Amino acid sequence: MLTSFFAVFLAEMGDKTQLLVFTLGARFRKPWQVMAGVLAATLLNHGISAWVGSLLGAALSPKLLEGLLTLSFLGFGAWALRPDRDEAMPSESRFGAFLTTLGLFFLAEVGDKTQLATLALAAHYHDWLRVLAATTLAMLAADGLAVFLGGRIAHLIPARALRMASAGVFFGLGLLALVAWMRA
Repeated sequence: MLTSFFAVFLAEMGDKTQLLVFTLGARFRKPWQVMAGVLAATLLNHGISAWVGSLLGAALSPKLLEGLLTLSFLGFGAWALRPDRDEAMPSESRFGAFLTTLGLFFLAEVGDKTQLATLALAAHYHDWLRVLAATTLAMLAADGLAVFLGGRIAHLIPARALRMASAGVFFGLGLLALVAWMRA
């Protein structure tokens, strides 16, 4: 499941949801509550994705599944090259750090490349629980960097370099999936 971890970890670096938790961490100054919100939102969001991906993996022929996986990874690579646009965040929240993070993070993750990558990985590996565990740990690791170290390291790594690394991982996975598809 290292593939699942690294694919999602790199995809999350510089992503809008990572920028969101960086902002929430700075705003609320309650990093553990923000991270608890990230954990709850990720378990819900990626849990649904991994479960649906596992169902698709069982329902589709291996040849079709490999073809869809190839296209999805190459698509994620292209998507990762595109910078995220800043999304407005409410200036005030009466719900506190945990509920605000849970709600905003869950909504920002819907349709995000990390959610769709989780779906594709679960379909490929036929093990939704291990994919969910790997992708959730990846999200916590990447977003934890933003919450706990963001202010100290944000200026050290250019967003473009993070996007290129993420795109490279997805393109590499896409090429590996293409080779497997061609052999099947």
